[in-house]
Amino acid sequence: MKKYILDLVVTQNIKLHANYVLIKMTQANPLPEMLPGQFAEIRIDGSNTTFLRRPISINYVDKKTNEVWFLVQLVGDGTRKLATVKQGDIVNVVMPLGNGFTIPKDVTAFKPLLVGGGVGTAPMLMLGVELAKAGCKPTFLLGARSSKDLLQLKEFEKLGEVYTTTEDGSMGEQGYVTEHSLLNNNSFNMIYTCGPKPMMVSVAKYAKANGIECEVSLENMMACGVGACLCCVENTDEGHLCVCKDGPVFNIKKLLWQI
Repeated sequence: MKKYILDLVVTQNIKLHANYVLIKMTQANPLPEMLPGQFAEIRIDGSNTTFLRRPISINYVDKKTNEVWFLVQLVGDGTRKLATVKQGDIVNVVMPLGNGFTIPKDVTAFKPLLVGGGVGTAPMLMLGVELAKAGCKPTFLLGARSSKDLLQLKEFEKLGEVYTTTEDGSMGEQGYVTEHSLLNNNSFNMIYTCGPKPMMVSVAKYAKANGIECEVSLENMMACGVGACLCCVENTDEGHLCVCKDGPVFNIKKLLWQI
């Protein structure tokens, strides 16, 4: 897909939690086509310690309002500075980058499970929307440290059934997503997942053990977003591939994970 360098205008910056904000942006012209699982490289202006753009998953594209959403976790100087943008501010963005999730043309017998952990739930929202548009009702399994870290639940509930886990037991079942009782009654034929790597490896092990197709969205450190800097390489059955250019979404059969 064609990539664009855009000056987008902030329409809203919503504080969801002490460590998360939802930033919505637009432009005068229609936004480019974007796929669930793709991401953007966002320039951070006004930070003396941030020299590189920050890769942020595309959370959702609202075609009615011509807005793209970015769910941002505040983890360092760059994202903390980005989280201070206000309505009307201009933000320079390169997008859409990478390859998205695979959605079959025929969803008649398609039973997908979307597993997200932490800020890894971000691309699951747009994926869920596209699956619903295709005529499929997705199931979501979302995990976080506590109930405060489970984000956008109302948006997910509009699309399908939502199950949750929290490490402290404050919402849903206590524990990790791969320990949820939902997985004891296996009726899924596709799993999509994004989140911390240990979580994705556990999900991949479950999928492989049960003969379920599985795609993971990797969160390797991505500096350039176009495969030039080689800092995000992942070992695959084709050798070392750049996650930003050849991913971030991979089928687990392609990855040389010990599962």
